Amino acid sequence: MDAASRDTGPCAAIHAARALLPQGWAAGLRLEIRAGRIAALTTGAGTRAGDIHVDTLLPAPANLHSHSFQRAMAGLGEYRMPGQDSFWSWREAMYRLANRLTPEQAEAIAAFAFMEMQEAGFAAVGEFHYLHHQKGGTPYADPAEMARRMEAAAQQSGIGLTLLPVLYSRGGARGAPLSPAQARFGHDVEGYLGLLTALREGADRAGDMRIGIAPHSLRAVTPADLAALLASGAGGERGGPVHIHIAEQDAEVTMIESWLGARPVEWLLGNAPVAENWCLIHATHMRPDELRNLAATGAVAGLCPITEANLGDGIFDGTGWIGAGGRFGVGTDSNISITLSGELRMLEYSQRLRDRARNRMNPGAGSLGEALFLQAAHGGAQALGRDAGRIETGRLADLVALDATRPDLAALPPDRIMDGLVFACKSLPVTDLWSAGRHRVRGGIHVAREAITRRWLRAVSALSQDA
Repeated sequence: MDAASRDTGPCAAIHAARALLPQGWAAGLRLEIRAGRIAALTTGAGTRAGDIHVDTLLPAPANLHSHSFQRAMAGLGEYRMPGQDSFWSWREAMYRLANRLTPEQAEAIAAFAFMEMQEAGFAAVGEFHYLHHQKGGTPYADPAEMARRMEAAAQQSGIGLTLLPVLYSRGGARGAPLSPAQARFGHDVEGYLGLLTALREGADRAGDMRIGIAPHSLRAVTPADLAALLASGAGGERGGPVHIHIAEQDAEVTMIESWLGARPVEWLLGNAPVAENWCLIHATHMRPDELRNLAATGAVAGLCPITEANLGDGIFDGTGWIGAGGRFGVGTDSNISITLSGELRMLEYSQRLRDRARNRMNPGAGSLGEALFLQAAHGGAQALGRDAGRIETGRLADLVALDATRPDLAALPPDRIMDGLVFACKSLPVTDLWSAGRHRVRGGIHVAREAITRRWLRAVSALSQDA
């Protein structure tokens, strides 16, 4: 690993023309970073020699849900085949890719996706990692081989990583056995706990990396599996991240209700200690009572609006969730398109299309772009167990600098700048990004883009020839 990707030591201070602090906008902010954290903040400050000058400084959100290897199939699921295309037919195509990847290819693809995330404004990622074994399901000599490849990819890009190894013990509801296509994913609870132990032993990793647990879904674990996992304390630190797919598809809701006698969110709330350290991915199909009860736990809804639209999942009730005081973050999931502003726009526009009304996801009056951005920053940090999401002394220095001086934003008053950045720009005009103080995007380009892209091109070229 190169030294720059692990550098969390002192760096030159940042001087921002404007910065968004918890108490609001501040002009002339000088921010110092030490050991990867925000060490000092001075508003109304003059510049000093050696300062890094930026225009608009924001807390950089985390991408709370990614399957990085799926970046290699972006665009390959849009060819219409005979019959009814659905999530389930897309899943078969995904399985075909998953069963061809080598560890080296998985690492190269992940590094490229992580780099793109940073250039899009994400400082960290929650990698929901379920590609564990060799082709055919035989374990590697090191059971953590593929997970370590995700760590290596994060080190190459410098992104903050919350690694979420997935327990995938069943092939479907009612405890169906794994299919041959799912064999690379599979563990029983004992084997999964062994994977976590292997990951935690002797690892050389960035100080801001975390490991959580991820029972894949109520389709892929039985109630007994889930209970055993939660009882084991495998989440590591008390209150460590717990992520689970839930209620993504109507068919899934019907399947679980038929098997367990309750809808997925209803069943989980009645049978698991869902709390602030939990992140429920998608949670698309909830009744109003399920929504209110879930929001009351303080758990984060992990929303992936572009993937959910791409797969035809349905529309999350964002207005109801905000009205119930619910917390959310956004993720890029299948990585069909890696764009922070695009996820926020898709979330808001889906509500407008359903409700035939405007400005739906703001809990109060004021800038919708600012509200969306800050809610995603707070919720993403919470979901990943990451001490970030705000520009405050002592927090991790997860920071993104944007160029709000662009001509297409020139007509906007200062209090509408975030609306223009989120809704009027094709993508966020990122100039710089820091992940726990690691200054990895400079001038809008990742510092390791050339090397990471070379490895990505080799990997996908080999995959296309092997198709």
